[in-house]
Amino acid sequence: MNDKMKTVLVFKTSVSNNGKVQGLAPFLNRLINTNGRWNFDLEDCDNILRVETESPDVIAIASLLQKQGFLCEELH
Repeated sequence: MNDKMKTVLVFKTSVSNNGKVQGLAPFLNRLINTNGRWNFDLEDCDNILRVETESPDVIAIASLLQKQGFLCEELH
């Protein structure tokens, strides 16, 4: 049984369509561990990225998107 707590991180992004999500998928899959999940809500005005993970790294996630040319900031 896995007893680690998962953390949900929420980011406002400039990722605006599914093509861009598909381009980011390999990078996000490598960064988010195997027990984690991520998804974009492109219907939301802030193009929300939600990340559920046991080992949250806000800086790494934001940096990854920024290096790919997107705005990304954590929402609290």
